[in-house]
Amino acid sequence: MLKKLCIGVMLTMSQAHDYTNHLVHEDSPYLQQHAHNPVAWYPWSEEAFAKAKKEDKLIFLSVGYSTCHWCHVMEHESFENEKIARYLNKHYVSIKVDREELPHIDRYYQDIYMLLNKRSGGWPLTIIMTPDRKPFYAATYLPPDNRYGRPGLYGIAQYLYETYRDKREDVYKSAKSIEAAMKNISSKKKRPVSAEYVGKKLSETFVSGVSAQYDRRYKGIGTAPKFPHATTLQTLLTIYRVTADKEALQMATDALESMAKGGIYDQIEGGFYRYSVDAEWMVPHFEKMLYTNAELIEAYTDAWLLTKNPLFKEVIAKTVDNITARFYKEGLFFSASDADSDGEEGRYFVYGYEEAYEALRGGGVSKKEAKIALSYLGITPAGNFEGKSNPHITSAQKPEAIEKAIAILKQLRKGRNYPFIDYKIQTSWNALYIEALLKASVIDRSYQEQALSALEKLLEKLFVKGELYHQIVLTKAPKVKAYLEDYAFLISALIAAHQTTLDGKYLSLAEELMQKAIGKFYKEGHWYMAEDDFVSEDSVYDTSYRSASAVMIDTILKIANLTEDHKLYSFAVDALHQVSGEMVHSAANFPTLVRVYLGKEQGWVTLKGQKESLLQAKKEIAAIRYPFILCKEEESKQFLACKIDRCFATDTKLEYVLEKIE
Repeated sequence: MLKKLCIGVMLTMSQAHDYTNHLVHEDSPYLQQHAHNPVAWYPWSEEAFAKAKKEDKLIFLSVGYSTCHWCHVMEHESFENEKIARYLNKHYVSIKVDREELPHIDRYYQDIYMLLNKRSGGWPLTIIMTPDRKPFYAATYLPPDNRYGRPGLYGIAQYLYETYRDKREDVYKSAKSIEAAMKNISSKKKRPVSAEYVGKKLSETFVSGVSAQYDRRYKGIGTAPKFPHATTLQTLLTIYRVTADKEALQMATDALESMAKGGIYDQIEGGFYRYSVDAEWMVPHFEKMLYTNAELIEAYTDAWLLTKNPLFKEVIAKTVDNITARFYKEGLFFSASDADSDGEEGRYFVYGYEEAYEALRGGGVSKKEAKIALSYLGITPAGNFEGKSNPHITSAQKPEAIEKAIAILKQLRKGRNYPFIDYKIQTSWNALYIEALLKASVIDRSYQEQALSALEKLLEKLFVKGELYHQIVLTKAPKVKAYLEDYAFLISALIAAHQTTLDGKYLSLAEELMQKAIGKFYKEGHWYMAEDDFVSEDSVYDTSYRSASAVMIDTILKIANLTEDHKLYSFAVDALHQVSGEMVHSAANFPTLVRVYLGKEQGWVTLKGQKESLLQAKKEIAAIRYPFILCKEEESKQFLACKIDRCFATDTKLEYVLEKIE
């Protein structure tokens, strides 16, 4: 009877879909989205590679993620297209990769794209490889047929297959030259320069580099599409605290203020979208990523500490509220939410003028107040996004009825379907967000409670029997072992937890994980993203978020200072020296590394004192200009300020010691 029941269930499942491929057994939400495409997808696996070699088929590799708008477009246009699927299934072995599940694989092939196309890539990423995994073609989004000035996928698939069939030697020659070029690029990265050369005027070089890319009209860095560049803004603020460079402060705070008033920030519910499609910060790409919001909370906290601008405090509060409302589940945080709702980009977030006006009037807002409020929020009859309006602030003066208007517009959204939320929990991104909450707890104590609770839950779910894992779907056991970014960001969060509470258990675990990370990922003077057969060296270049290897070096420096471990300190300095050559000529592209280097050059100061005294003085310590301060419990009636090699101030009054640090 049980056997018949099982067979019946399987038949029902198969009958529910016209197609089912090898992705059906995967945990990744992104891979599950493609499990019923007519394309015979495989996950990244030895089974797929063995099939390609055995059948002498090219490999069609597609990399994306679950909340990627153009990934959805390419799926609908091409991967649900039976004609294209038949061709791929006949002549290729097709592999799907979730870039968030396998970031080291994505990073390597993004570098291949950069090499072949002389510009940065993105998602969806399309790579064509020989049966033995040698890449020779790279693209991002491809339409099904020639359009938008882009070649079509069907024609490219035909051309590349026929070229491989008829001119195999040429294909392998091209693949071999690409492999050689990648090795040459890697070897150039491994040439350190003298510490003195890097240290010379590094702050000025960074500020001038950012200034050259800065948008003086709309503020922020670069042009459309325009990203927040949170780590760059943080480094500018750090430089101001060290050098009093007013241009650094102005660029950072102007950009943060413009984003806070712009459409990249959700004016109705709070939280930031991933980027703006225009230079004005008006219309975003409507994805919300956990890492984007984590890094921006940190940047706004740094800016608030320097300026006490109430707008920055408000943005932090509303962003935390939004992430808690949308991403918080069983004590941890989901990865991202989609741009699309009911198949339309931005549908959930934007407003038609008439529907917004009628909602305000129905909510008791007068005609005059309704028009003023909508004008303030940039909601107009003409709209700014496909005939509708994405809210953004148009005036410095808040209307009296604005809070009521926003509450009504928020209520209006409740009648719509919220976009898909990627429900996986990632160690690295959760750690980033936990650290951001801890940093912002200097503004609101409740953030500390949520952060520490999430940290304990993260360790419970993803640090299992001494093994750290990269991600989990809450109903399932973790499978993917942790990458460098998971270790680096978690160690950094643990140090932040130690600094917030001065509880030694966090520092002890940070030390333990640090030693594991060095053993797993640091080989012959270089950091690698993963501990598996796919070799991918980590970069100190900040990509979508901060560099894991730069953060790793930073955490080692902090732990060395807190534990007064001179051998460990020397190791960190040497590791920093190994990667220093990369930032010499374009410091602005390496904001996290620059900040780490400045910390080493200026010197971390460890402020020692009784636990309660230090905790009570948390706000005073955070408020001083010198940015490189650590706290450490010591049973002494005095406060001491020490660097790695000496103590330079001691007194019973904290104000005196802080003055000496300044």
